[in-house]
Amino acid sequence: MASFLQSGRHRRNGSAALHNIESSIEDQIASLQDEIASLTKMIGKGSRKQSEKLSAQAASGYDELMARSEDLLRDLQDGYLRGATEVRDTVRKHPVATIGAAAAFGLVVALLARR
Repeated sequence: MASFLQSGRHRRNGSAALHNIESSIEDQIASLQDEIASLTKMIGKGSRKQSEKLSAQAASGYDELMARSEDLLRDLQDGYLRGATEVRDTVRKHPVATIGAAAAFGLVVALLARR
C-alpha cells in the first residue's frame, strides 16, 4: 500500500509541477502581450509624430510655392502690360511701318503654310 500512496502523491506532485509550469508559461505570455502592446503604442506615437512633421513640411512647402507663384504671376502680368503698352505706343508713333511689318509677317506665314 505504501507504493500505491506514493504513486498517488507522485501524480499529485507531478500535476502540481505541471500546473506551475502552465502558470509560468501563461504569465510569460501575458508579459509578452503587455510588451507587444507597449511597443505598438510607441510605434503608433512615432508614426503619428512623423506624419505630423511631414504634414507640416508639406503645408510649409505649399505656402511657399503659392507665394512664389503669386509673385511670378504678378511679374508676368506686369511684363505683359509693359509689352502691350510699348506695342501700342510703337503702333501710334509708326502706323505705316507697323502695317508694313504686319503685311510682311502675314506674307511669310502664308508662304510657310503653303509648303
